[in-house]
Amino acid sequence: MKRESVISQLADKEKVFDFVVIGGGATGLGIAVDAVTRGYSVALFEQNDFTKGTSSRSTKLVHGGVRYLAQGDVSLVLEALRERGLLRNNAPHLVKDQTFLIPCYHWWEGPFYTIGLILYDLMAGKLSLGRSICVGPKRALRTIPRLVSKGMTAGVIYHDGQFDDSRLAMNLVRSAVDGGGCVLNYMKVTDLLKEGNKVSGVVVCDLESDTVYNVKAHSVINATGVFADDILQMNEPGKRRTVRPSQGVHLVLDSSFLESDCAVMIPKTSDGRVLFAVPWHNKVVVGTTDTLMDCPVDEPVALEQEVQFILETAGKYLTKAPKRSDVLSVFAGLRPLAAPRSEGTKTKEISRSHKLIREKSGLITIIGGKWTTYRKMAQDTLDLAIRYMHVPTRDCKTETFAIHGSKPSPDFTDPLYVYGSDAEEIKQLSQSSPEMGEKLHPDYAYTVGEVVWLIRNEMPRTLEDVLARRLRILFMDARAAMAMAPQVASILARERGKDINWQEKQLEAFNKVASNYILN
Repeated sequence: MKRESVISQLADKEKVFDFVVIGGGATGLGIAVDAVTRGYSVALFEQNDFTKGTSSRSTKLVHGGVRYLAQGDVSLVLEALRERGLLRNNAPHLVKDQTFLIPCYHWWEGPFYTIGLILYDLMAGKLSLGRSICVGPKRALRTIPRLVSKGMTAGVIYHDGQFDDSRLAMNLVRSAVDGGGCVLNYMKVTDLLKEGNKVSGVVVCDLESDTVYNVKAHSVINATGVFADDILQMNEPGKRRTVRPSQGVHLVLDSSFLESDCAVMIPKTSDGRVLFAVPWHNKVVVGTTDTLMDCPVDEPVALEQEVQFILETAGKYLTKAPKRSDVLSVFAGLRPLAAPRSEGTKTKEISRSHKLIREKSGLITIIGGKWTTYRKMAQDTLDLAIRYMHVPTRDCKTETFAIHGSKPSPDFTDPLYVYGSDAEEIKQLSQSSPEMGEKLHPDYAYTVGEVVWLIRNEMPRTLEDVLARRLRILFMDARAAMAMAPQVASILARERGKDINWQEKQLEAFNKVASNYILN
C-alpha cells in the first residue's frame, strides 16, 4: 500500500467520485469500506494520520454497553450487541471474548447485576459471547486475586469483546485500498466545491507536497468526529454547533495490578459512571473519565483531576493501589457527542447513538456513535447518501465482509497476532537477516523487520505514526517508546529517503508529544 500510487487516482481532474469522505477515523474508514464493497468509487481524506484522534484512544472494548442498558437505551444496546458479534466474525484476529467480573460489596448487588446481565446475554441472541453467572467471593478472588476481599459478598462474571482499535483501523484502510478506494492521510480539506448551492466536491491540500487538488464527487460525507463543525462552517458560516467534545482518559499499568486475564468492571463510581480495568497486550488499561470540553484539539492532554479520579477509584478496589509512578502511559481522547440542547446536561446522560444530518447543500454529516457500531453507522450513512444520488442503489455487503487480515482461530499468544494473515510476511522479513531480526527494546518483541514492513505497507509518514498507531507502544509504555524512537526514526528516514535533519526533527516532534503520555 504505497501512498504515491494511491494519490495517483487524483491526477485525472475530470474524475467524479461517487463519494468523498472527510475523516480517517473509525466512522470514515467504515464508510470507505462499505462504499468499495458495494462497487462505488470513493476517496477518503484525513488531515493527520488515520485514527490520530478519538479512534486510537478507546477503552479497547467491543461491547454492547452495559450502562446504556441501565439507562434504558435498549435500542442502542441491541444494535451494539449485534455489531459486536458481526465484528468478531469479520475480524477474528483482532476481536476476542473478554471475561469481566463485577465485584459486589452489598448483599443486593449480586442478584441485581446478574439479572441485568442475563438480560444483556439474551439480547445478544446467537451472537452472545458467553453466559453471565453470579459466583461467591472465593471464586471471585481466585478469578482476580488483586481485588479487595474485605466486605465482598459476590462477583458477577459476564462476557464482552476486546480489540485493538488502531490495528483494526489499519485493516480497514487496507480493505478500502484493496477494493480500489483512494484513502489518504495528511490530506487536509480546506474548502468545499459547490455548483450553485449544492456541494460537488472538496478542495484538498497534500500536506507533504503542498499540492492542491479539486476533487469532484456526487456526495460529500463529513465524518470528522469532534471536528465536524469545522466542515459544517465551510458549508454554512455561523451555523450552530452540533458537537460537544467529551474527554475520556485512560491510565496504563503493568499486568501485576490484576494478575488475571479477566477484566474488572466497577458499575458505579463516585461520578455515576463505570470504571474498567482491562487486560490489553500484557498491560492493564484503566478508565475512563467523562469531562465536557469547550473545543477539540489534535492532541488532548489528561487533566490532573482526571488522573487522580482514576487512581483513587482503582485504589478502592485493588489490593495493590496504583500510584502515579506506576503509570506506564496516560492517554486522552475526545468523544464526538451530539451537542446537548441544554448546557446543563451531563455527558454521561447524552446518548451514544449516532446522528445523521443532511444539509440543504447535500453535505452529509455523521456524529456520535462508538467503535462497536462503526459498521452500522457507515451503512446508515451510505444508505442516506444514496437515497439522494443519481446512481444505482446497491445493497450493503459488510455484514459478512472479511476485513483485511482476517484469520480464523488466531494464536493470541503470538506477539504478531494482531496482523492476522499478514503476520507471516512480517516473520519472513524479520528472519531474512540478522539486522531485520534485531529487537528494538529489551522488554518488547518488536523487531526492525516489523517496522520496515509497516513503513512499506501501512502508509506511516512520521515517527509518531509508527510508534503510536502502528506499533501502539506509545499507548502501552511511553518511556519505552521514547527509548525506541531514535532507532525507529533512523529506519523511517532510510526507508523514506530522508536526511539526518528530517530525522532529528521527527525525534524532537515525537518526544514533545510523548511527554504528554508520561506522569511526572
